[in-house]
Amino acid sequence: MVYVSLIVRTLLTYLIILLVFRFMGKREIGELSVMDLVVFIMLAEIGVFVIEQPDSSIWKAVVPMAVLLAIQLGSAWVSLKNQRFRSWFDGKPSVIIKHGKVDEYEMKRQRYNFNDLLIQLREHGIQQVNDVAYAILEPSGKLSVFEKDDSGHSSYAVVLIADGEIQYSGLKNIRKNKNWLLNELKKQGYESLDQISLCTINDEGEVSIDEKNQYK
Repeated sequence: MVYVSLIVRTLLTYLIILLVFRFMGKREIGELSVMDLVVFIMLAEIGVFVIEQPDSSIWKAVVPMAVLLAIQLGSAWVSLKNQRFRSWFDGKPSVIIKHGKVDEYEMKRQRYNFNDLLIQLREHGIQQVNDVAYAILEPSGKLSVFEKDDSGHSSYAVVLIADGEIQYSGLKNIRKNKNWLLNELKKQGYESLDQISLCTINDEGEVSIDEKNQYK
């Protein structure tokens, strides 16, 4: 009877955690934020507790799991509405290499050493730093690498506006200011940032704009 109870509790715990993950949305393991990892670890601990304590009520697992789900959904909703909140919780990408030059200050700030950098570059099949146009350390810890083409450029595009908000780190990256950006927008017929969902600029100075959807 004890084994039957253990099997049932294990299946129920599995189904509950599966439902929680489904409600949390789709995301690859390599793209998990720090908050995601904390939630996953806590869910695992709760699951172990329920399975190892057959005399405890299953609700002792359901309630804290529901609370974690509510926290995750709530933070996801706030992240969609507030970019500062999103940046604080998920972190920001950091440019580690720009035009073949390593930003040692940024590496130190991110506690990211040269061994980590070289390993991840080799994973991309790159041996020489000079071959890299941009290398961006993502909030997940993954290194995104853009190699130089024959002309010395790359396909990497710097984000200048996201969700209608100016990305000052992007402007700093290309050594431009807000006035320059607003002038560029006016040239393309945009008077307000609220009209823009995403604005990027590539290595060749071409500005690309995606308008916000107009919902009825």
